[in-house]
Amino acid sequence: MQHGYIRASDKEKVQNRLRRIEGQVRGLQRMVDEEVYCVAVLTQISSAIAALEKVGTILLKDHVEHCVRESIEKGEGADEKIEELTAAVERFLRV
Repeated sequence: MQHGYIRASDKEKVQNRLRRIEGQVRGLQRMVDEEVYCVAVLTQISSAIAALEKVGTILLKDHVEHCVRESIEKGEGADEKIEELTAAVERFLRV
């Protein structure tokens, strides 16, 4: 079973989102350098966090729809994949 698999359509979405996030973070650095009002910086940090959470959601959905489903359908390592998914969701949700 292939690890690190992301569907081509999702891979492009994720890469585009990560590029935007990278730009947001560079913008945050400029804001700090330029001593922009802290509430404005915090607002932009919140936007970057939300964007990262969306990327995580896309990746989790892709993992469930492909890796976990494939393991269950093939009867190969389904319990392991479910445990792996549970751990990933807990990390993602910071439980």
